[in-house]
Amino acid sequence: MVLVVVMGVSGSGKTTVGSRLAAKLGWKFYDADDYHSPENKKKMAEGIPLNDEDRIPWLCVLHDILRREDSRSQDAVLACSALKKMYRLVLVSGASAIESNQPAQPGEKPALKILFVHLHGPINIIAGRLEKRRGHFMPPELLKSQFDTLEPPTAPENFITVSLEKSLPKILLEIESAILQDEALLE
Repeated sequence: MVLVVVMGVSGSGKTTVGSRLAAKLGWKFYDADDYHSPENKKKMAEGIPLNDEDRIPWLCVLHDILRREDSRSQDAVLACSALKKMYRLVLVSGASAIESNQPAQPGEKPALKILFVHLHGPINIIAGRLEKRRGHFMPPELLKSQFDTLEPPTAPENFITVSLEKSLPKILLEIESAILQDEALLE
């Protein structure tokens, strides 16, 4: 059973990559944007960046979705910005990660095993993508705040970084290869 979170700033291609990966593998797909509260969507539409207080309840909902899929032994892909290490800890361990700033502690539910796929690329390419996007609540003006917030994953987090400048088929192959390696390590 594998859980994958495709992460990165707005416009990096999380939804496209995540949905295509899930479809190709026959896995469930979730887009974190679908779970933002109306208040969060309104705030972003007004050009106001979300803060930790806005994001933590949303991330806890996403953790619960991943926990449910894990308990059902269901492979799943989640497209989620997951910009800060703390946000990724919440996805892995739930609300308990907020107090401890660590994965699950003894006596708690075990941390989820998630492969984070960081879609990385230059701001000018991503800005160009955002300019072409229509009907999304995240305005291009907030891209700089996303880059300012971004804490790229580092060891000991379970992650790979993939250049969004590659073609979609190459990106998908790179992720599939990492999933196979990850599964081998878990066995």
